[in-house]
Amino acid sequence: MKKILALALALCMIFALCACGQQAAPAPAAEAPAAEAPAAEAPAAEAPAAEQTVLKLWCIATESDANRPAYLQAIADYEAAHPDVKIEMEAFENESYKTKLKAAMIGGDADDLPDIFFSWSGAFLGEFVNAGKVQCLDENFKAYADKLPESMMSTTTYDGKHYGIPTTFNIVAMYANMDMLAEVGWDHVPQTYEDLVACCDALLAAGKIPFGCAGKETWCVTEYLEPIIIKSIGYEALNKIFAGEATWNDPDIAKSVDVLQEMINKGYFDPAGIALGNDEVKANFLAGKTAFYQNGSWNTGEVAKASFKSGVGLFPLMNAERSSYNQTIGGPSDVLAVCATSKNAELAAEVAVELGKEICHYNFLNAVGMPAWAVDYDTSSLPELLVEIGALVNSCEGLVLFGDTAMAADPAQVYLDYVSQVYGGAIDGAGFVEGLTNDLG
Repeated sequence: MKKILALALALCMIFALCACGQQAAPAPAAEAPAAEAPAAEAPAAEAPAAEQTVLKLWCIATESDANRPAYLQAIADYEAAHPDVKIEMEAFENESYKTKLKAAMIGGDADDLPDIFFSWSGAFLGEFVNAGKVQCLDENFKAYADKLPESMMSTTTYDGKHYGIPTTFNIVAMYANMDMLAEVGWDHVPQTYEDLVACCDALLAAGKIPFGCAGKETWCVTEYLEPIIIKSIGYEALNKIFAGEATWNDPDIAKSVDVLQEMINKGYFDPAGIALGNDEVKANFLAGKTAFYQNGSWNTGEVAKASFKSGVGLFPLMNAERSSYNQTIGGPSDVLAVCATSKNAELAAEVAVELGKEICHYNFLNAVGMPAWAVDYDTSSLPELLVEIGALVNSCEGLVLFGDTAMAADPAQVYLDYVSQVYGGAIDGAGFVEGLTNDLG
């Protein structure tokens, strides 16, 4: 609970800095003209080129990933300032990366591991830390104490030591095509479930598809199911369940699954979505084929550039006795970390911290999530949609990390297996709760 409150306070402070930083910095005073250069001398003997240290970086910033421009720019900046360092980035698709990283960490040879790697915070990174595979970054963070709030490192702090560098802060947001909603009489994103149902019914009656969800990528299904669960049982209960400290045997979780399946059965979701990936589903939304798209706030920049007027909100409250509208899924989940077995671990740690800070910088300017680091640069170009996301974050009353990262690897896979059965209708709410209770407690 204390971590949640501290995190919320840090977010308010960071977003306040963004508001204060809307004006561009004044232009520097004109410099005096340089003295005339002396006549050219005979060229000195050419010094031998400094040998470069090559660092390998693994991440998920693929060609279609919204984070990629920030990674490329941060790497280019670092290499320009440090010509003796070369960073070789290799990007992998989300799910295949999880498999590759786990296999390399558990049974791979040290030479096969990268020097720096992208990870998700919480239990996902924690397993590698507990196995002694991750470099402690306490010494490196001392120079950045005024730029990185301690609370932003809470999800990568284990036994009091810091192991991860946050690159952004994201929540699950419900984006809306406001032009499409206006066509059926809605001028705002629905905030109650009754209004959401009425809006979806109106869209269907007009021959429009309310939602799209990528059935091929189970994490996308969790972006719909987890917001319903947190709005039904509250963030404290869900945190305990993901941490293995409470049982899945909760009737309101079963009801949450039934709500999602009822929405699917009513036709609120594009039936083609079960065979689509996230890129295709997002493309459909951006092309005006669906009215809503619920996914991470890292999509804000792309949505803001769409040809239609956009809006954003959170999934509506389901149970006012246990939760509130301003509770949501999210947190500083995306991080960089350093392999303890790297032959250049100390250098890699220095590089990783600087990269993390600059990836955060460029991601925020590109509207790919909220900043985890203090904002000390011009933010006048930020789109209004990101300001709306910031308002949602600032009003947050409780956060739960994305389930597949909040949970340890084995329980997370069991959980995802059951979630995949939900979208296809293979199990209902009772079966979901019974199965997870039997398998995980």
